[in-house]
Amino acid sequence: MHSCLRSLIFIVGLSLVFTLGCSRSATPGAGLAPVVPVQVAIARQEDVPRRIESIGTVQALRTVSVKSQVDGIIAQVHFREGDNVSAGDLLVTLDRRPFENSLRIARADLVNAQAEATRAQSDAERYTRLDQQDAVSKEQYAILTTKAETTRALMQAKEAVAANAELQLGYTQIRSPIAGRTGQLLLHEGALVKANDNNFPLVTVNQLAPVAVAYAVPEGTLEEIRRAFAAGTVTVSALDRTTGLTRENGRLDFIDNTVDATTGMITLKAVFSNEDQALWPGRFIYTITQVGIDRGALVVPSTAVQNSQNGSTVYVLLPNQTVALRPVKVLRVAGENTLLAEGIKAGETVIIDGQIRLLPGMKAEARTLAGRPVNAVKTP
Repeated sequence: MHSCLRSLIFIVGLSLVFTLGCSRSATPGAGLAPVVPVQVAIARQEDVPRRIESIGTVQALRTVSVKSQVDGIIAQVHFREGDNVSAGDLLVTLDRRPFENSLRIARADLVNAQAEATRAQSDAERYTRLDQQDAVSKEQYAILTTKAETTRALMQAKEAVAANAELQLGYTQIRSPIAGRTGQLLLHEGALVKANDNNFPLVTVNQLAPVAVAYAVPEGTLEEIRRAFAAGTVTVSALDRTTGLTRENGRLDFIDNTVDATTGMITLKAVFSNEDQALWPGRFIYTITQVGIDRGALVVPSTAVQNSQNGSTVYVLLPNQTVALRPVKVLRVAGENTLLAEGIKAGETVIIDGQIRLLPGMKAEARTLAGRPVNAVKTP
């Protein structure tokens, strides 16, 4: 009985071993390395601009706080807040009557002084002839000639007083010194204004066309910018990423004369024509300074470049679906792309995602973001 049970167990064990052995040998591809799914891009050759990106602030090219040059009462305002004005446009008129009266008094005094000077000059000429004939004393002659000189000097002083009174009357018409856009009116009709009052200017006028954009760049870019500036090849673009506003007609106009020691940055200013006044003073704007173009540069996505202790490397997907690890020399990074000097040829397929699971010689399959296979793999 026991011998029959042991024989049955032995037979069942052999059957299980035989069955498992057959199932393993029947599995296709057993022992082969898996194919790794990756995302790829094609290395390309193209012209790449050399750009320096920064954040800038729009500034009015000229700003003038309009003030009164005389004390007076505002009689009339000739503009509305936010108006565009030209240089010389009348903005505010002060009460002219006190200044007109002062001018009349000054002119009357001038007429009196002119009459006195004319009479004194006539007496001096008459006594000069008598002096030549020795018909008058030297003392009397000196008194009359002195009076002629003093009355002439007094007349000239009265002329200056009259001219100043006329000038003061002209100051009652306050005009815009520049072309621009007016801001908020701080004083209105009936208000008393003081001459050159720093606390209460009448209005501020900002020049908006053209307009300036001030921004800072790292000091390491200064020499390249200066060379391009001297050659006249610098162009500046402005971009508002929120609204999509773009201006590409900027002209670099100013490079500051010192580097900020605390930040290592240097300030630049670019001028934009801004005919439509889309760039508004005080607005933050994204600036792109182009200092040249790298012609025929080899470009790959920056995600393809891996950094290691031995330098920069790129995985390349070969036509036989195997991967090769190439050492590369990086020229510079331009946005989302990297420019290479050597290691990759134009048209080769580089791996931009999935490198962490790769080793040289492994099999890989190019797939899209959706997971579908990519059929075409470029050859060098």
